[in-house]
Amino acid sequence: MGVEFLNIIETDEAIDIIQEKFDECYTAESEIIDIAESANRITFKKIESEIDFPPFNRSLKDGFAIKAEDSYGVSEENPKKLKIIDFLEAGSFTEKTVEPGTCVEISTGAPIPNGADAVVMVEFSYKSHENTDLEDDEVEILTSVTPSQDIGQKGSDVKKGQVILNENIILNPPKIGVIAAQGIDKVEVYRKPKVGIISTGNELLTNQEELRPGKIYDVNSEMIKAGVNSCGAEGECLGIVRDNYDDLKKKITESLKECDILLCSGGTSAGAGDNIRHILDELGEVYIHGIAVQPGKPTILGIVDGKIVIGLPGNPVSAIVIFNVFVAPAIKKLAGYKAEEEHETIKGKLARRIHSPIGRMQYQLVRVEGDTVYPIFKDSGAIFSLASAAGYTKVSKQTEIVEEGEEVEVTLFN
Repeated sequence: MGVEFLNIIETDEAIDIIQEKFDECYTAESEIIDIAESANRITFKKIESEIDFPPFNRSLKDGFAIKAEDSYGVSEENPKKLKIIDFLEAGSFTEKTVEPGTCVEISTGAPIPNGADAVVMVEFSYKSHENTDLEDDEVEILTSVTPSQDIGQKGSDVKKGQVILNENIILNPPKIGVIAAQGIDKVEVYRKPKVGIISTGNELLTNQEELRPGKIYDVNSEMIKAGVNSCGAEGECLGIVRDNYDDLKKKITESLKECDILLCSGGTSAGAGDNIRHILDELGEVYIHGIAVQPGKPTILGIVDGKIVIGLPGNPVSAIVIFNVFVAPAIKKLAGYKAEEEHETIKGKLARRIHSPIGRMQYQLVRVEGDTVYPIFKDSGAIFSLASAAGYTKVSKQTEIVEEGEEVEVTLFN
């Protein structure tokens, strides 16, 4: 049973329709998770400081906490002796107060004792001996210091109530460290959209099956799953379905009960075995069937029971290009990514000319070496071209030739 394409639409219109339908069908949701599980998750709301940091005045150096006035006029030629009344390590505390003529020996990170307002670094001091009885212990300081010297003031890094992380921020190790410094053990992040992935085709085998004549291994499931996961969503491979109308319809119906978004690869064209368009017409409504693009013309978008189903081309190169160009941005937005984080691009000069079909936007696979961009000229079923592909460059539908040496922009794969 064949089927004609709907009106072939331009790439910009397709991108707009896909995003519009995502916005209609989905609202971003949050979940609260342990900080231990928060790596690479995205903040849902602003996070405010719960305490001043540092939470007390602390020493920035190993040395001696003193009254700064005790050091005025001091130098190596004119040292001054101070009585040591206590010793503080990081994590310890003293009830003693530094008075004129006294000091506390102190380690980096330890709280500044009452009465002290400066630290003399250990490099600018001299102790002739170590007494076990602090009553007799003295130190000679060899330099003058100013008030607050080598002291980290309470709240100098962050004040209580200050925003430490905004919403839509990817939690990398330094940012997780900022949260941990506040004693925060749980964070509110974007819930990962659940994306189901189905591959269709009589020719497909799983990696656990033995290769047989006329058969190939399923490439798209794991490839698209990796792409989905890189968008901040949770991809799940739901298996292979043969080119059978009833089987595919049943699989789509069951899968939509378990996932938020469904991606199907294969069966999207207009041939006798291409069933997805008919099934989506029966179960819901089709909004896109055919985009003026190469590769990937037979792309479908439909909505069934308020959930989006996207039919990707079966050829792996076409599938990953269409996913990156049209689907990934919408998933990323739903997952909390900022628009400027959607695609990373670089520029370089073409090593060879590109011939492009007039009337269709072309997404040409390329590899990149330094500032040089090498087009990869293989058909969309040549999966090993993906191994060397860094990304793609766009050639507009009005352009027939991009000459060698021209500067092009390359959109890198996620």
